[in-house]
Amino acid sequence: MAPTTAGTTLAARRTAELGDRARVCGLYDALGAPLYHDLATYDDPETRALLTAVRTTPGPVLDLAAGSGRFTLPLLATGREVTALDLSADMLTLLRTELDRAPASMRARCTVVRGDMSRFALGRSFPHILLGTTSLSLLDEEGRAGLYRSVLAHLAEGGRFLLTVLERGDGDGPDETAVRVTGAGGTVYELYEHWPAGADSRTVTLLPADPPQDDSPVTVCTDRVAVLDLPRLEEELAASGLTITSRLPLSPPGERHHVTLLTTEASR
Repeated sequence: MAPTTAGTTLAARRTAELGDRARVCGLYDALGAPLYHDLATYDDPETRALLTAVRTTPGPVLDLAAGSGRFTLPLLATGREVTALDLSADMLTLLRTELDRAPASMRARCTVVRGDMSRFALGRSFPHILLGTTSLSLLDEEGRAGLYRSVLAHLAEGGRFLLTVLERGDGDGPDETAVRVTGAGGTVYELYEHWPAGADSRTVTLLPADPPQDDSPVTVCTDRVAVLDLPRLEEELAASGLTITSRLPLSPPGERHHVTLLTTEASR
């Protein structure tokens, strides 16, 4: 990888090379959602850990920021009833498409809701509420406070709120990384992440690695995502009335992406 010049990221330089062909969008909108969905994985340490945690208690699951179904679909496959809530209509369209392809028994157990995870009212309670990595970072402090209030209002007696937090685990690693990844449909992508150690946000950029050699548009998905470290998150959870009952690291030491699964319950 060539070194990044001062003030210019590798992702920005790659986008500039495309010139007018670049169609810059967010990861979760109409252009970006299909690419994001193509890279979604249903068999990773985070998904497996959440499924294992949910198995300990029966009952329906509320999947917050469900997107195109990264957790929703595996949960349905285990026989659970799932309510999938997301604010992005484009992501939910992809989820509904996946459900249309699924067995009728799975479709019957899924309720899809377009809603804001920082303020939702579903009129029922759940023994399990889930929120996956990075989703919490999409909210500002006020939004997170609203999320915690909404979660508490929907937790069944003895219910658990399971959420994961992403931190940098390699303090001496490069500010920016660039890798080639292959989606479920066989498309190869370039995935850039600019995340200086100690920064309060990281920028993710995704685009096809081998666009056609013509003048056709090339989708370039990019989003800046806030970083919320574990100590601050734990303080917020405690202040909101949620007690942490377990902390489970999901990443080996020294990896750039350090993910921790938190299990919380309503403070009594």
